[in-house]
Amino acid sequence: MARILVLDDVHDAAVLIGRILAKKGHEVITFTDEETALAHARDHAVDLAVLDIKLKKMNGIDVLEELKRIQPTVQVIILTGFPSMETARRALELGAEDYCVKPIDKEELEAKVRLALAAGSSEPRRPAPALKADDKR
Repeated sequence: MARILVLDDVHDAAVLIGRILAKKGHEVITFTDEETALAHARDHAVDLAVLDIKLKKMNGIDVLEELKRIQPTVQVIILTGFPSMETARRALELGAEDYCVKPIDKEELEAKVRLALAAGSSEPRRPAPALKADDKR
C-alpha cells in the first residue's frame, strides 16, 4: 500500500491518524516535529502526507510548500480545527489534494486518503533513496 507521513503537533492525534491508516494496510510514520518530518521526506519516498495546519514552529501551509519542493508529486491532505476559506484556498493552490476538519471523522479521512492516493497514482513517483551503509532501516 502507500507510504504515508502524518504530522500533527499533538502526539495522540498523530498516533490516532496513524492507526486508522495503518489498519487500511498503509505504511505510516508519524511526527510531531516539522523539521524531523521534513528531514524524513528528504531521505524517504512518501506517497501521501497528512499535515495539521497548526503546528509548533511552522504552520501546515509552510510545511506543505517545503514538502512539495522536496517531493513535487507527493499528495497532501491538510487537517484543520479552524477552517477558513483563505487557508483552504492557499493549501489547494500549493498542491494539497484536500483537507479535513477536526475532529477527524474516520470514514471521511479514509475516503479522502483513498481519493488522494488514486489521484496521485497516475503521477510518476520519486524512487526511494538508496540505503546508506549506516542506515538502520
